[in-house]
Amino acid sequence: FVGSTPIAKYIYETGTSRNKRVQANGGAKNFVFLMPDADVENSTRGVVEGAFGCAGERCMASSTAVVIGAAAKEVLPSLVSAAQAIKVGPTDRDEQPNMGPVITRQHRDRVMELIGAGEKEGAKVLADGRGAVKNGDGFFLGATILDEVRAGMTVANEEIFGPVLNVMRMDDLDSAIEMVNRSPFGNGASIFTRSGKAAREFKHRIKAGMVGINIGVPASMAWFPFNGWDDSFFGDIHMQGREGVQFFTQLKVTTSRWFSYGEGSIWAEK
Repeated sequence: FVGSTPIAKYIYETGTSRNKRVQANGGAKNFVFLMPDADVENSTRGVVEGAFGCAGERCMASSTAVVIGAAAKEVLPSLVSAAQAIKVGPTDRDEQPNMGPVITRQHRDRVMELIGAGEKEGAKVLADGRGAVKNGDGFFLGATILDEVRAGMTVANEEIFGPVLNVMRMDDLDSAIEMVNRSPFGNGASIFTRSGKAAREFKHRIKAGMVGINIGVPASMAWFPFNGWDDSFFGDIHMQGREGVQFFTQLKVTTSRWFSYGEGSIWAEK
């Protein structure tokens, strides 16, 4: 199963109570760290593709950029320019857009409400995609960036599942890791940096099942497990890779012994 955390948990509990194997993948809040030494061009591309690909409607979307120290001055203007350059529209026209609509009108309205809630709680809108909605023709929503998001805000807690990138500013790597590790989710986390030390520190300490170094979306290739942790996964064997095969396999063990002709029991009395 792949879906929201409450439903994933319900399916897991219901299935296992009937002695069934269950793989239940829940929600996610994926974080991408931007260090002061990150390459601006490559990190911008990685974050924008991770946050706004598929209109943000995927469980591995890079929904929160954790901008550390001086990285804000270097990277944020580039992120805003890239987000504003994304063309939104129908995908069946001659001039192909970069991003299509979200799944339903109800979901578009929910995402817009979450953006509004973020504003009311103190977040600053650096790129506003709500203007992409024209005359009610299609469920379109442009790329949106919310700056100065803080832990505890609605947009920080909810899985938005739309083209919205939260920006959380932190002073240093240690405080950023501590903040992110308090999230109930544990799907994916990435870091953009030129520092091997920072990358090693990040990969060992961050609480996420899939970790990326200078990669926007750390989704593993099919021969590796799709490795969510905490409230992002319920079960003991993950999807994909060897674990995916193991989930659908019932093991059989055969123990055998063969005797030479005329051989008796080794316990026979002599």
